[in-house]
Amino acid sequence: DVATSPASHYGSMSSGQCLAELDVRKIPYVRDRTDGARGISTPVRLTGPLHGVEFRTNLSAKQRATTPWELADCRLILALDDFSEILAAHDIVDVRHYSMHRRVPASWPDGKPTKQHMAGNAIDAARFIARDGTFLDVDKHFNGAIGAATCGDKAAPSPATSEAVKLRGILCEAVERRLFNVVLTPNYNRPHKNHFHLEVTQGVRWFLVH
Repeated sequence: DVATSPASHYGSMSSGQCLAELDVRKIPYVRDRTDGARGISTPVRLTGPLHGVEFRTNLSAKQRATTPWELADCRLILALDDFSEILAAHDIVDVRHYSMHRRVPASWPDGKPTKQHMAGNAIDAARFIARDGTFLDVDKHFNGAIGAATCGDKAAPSPATSEAVKLRGILCEAVERRLFNVVLTPNYNRPHKNHFHLEVTQGVRWFLVH
């Protein structure tokens, strides 16, 4: 189902097509052409929630307005818009993340392609906060193990607490809908113990879930 997946569709969009889709969906955003956005194909910054779900860092409002960590490629925003529908159905209203974009090195040649966070194509989502103030924290509640399956018939948290089951269910619903080409969890390796790496990779026809 690669060709018909949202991730593949978004990853194959031109900048113009992607921005037009943001406008059709009435997604709140601004374009960003500052030097901090270097490396991103179509850099945008969210200015409001998606389906009632806010995606943000823990920085202050003033810092958030300029931090590169809240810049993203347009294509990732479309996938997050879809993801927010799943989150809203679980009464999640706030997703706290570590970053979407990370600056390219000053020595990076202009015009050289970037990928993953340097391209603004990925988000490291750490905490999912519900309307009543309760939360699902990847570090505390995922209950996985390096090398274990993340989604599928043989995948399950251990111990299977209510928080772990709900958190795993939200993630695997996004996996089932093929919203992201790359999904990395604490089951992947130690550096991912406290977040989900969710990525829309441009121009590929595969998925990696671990």
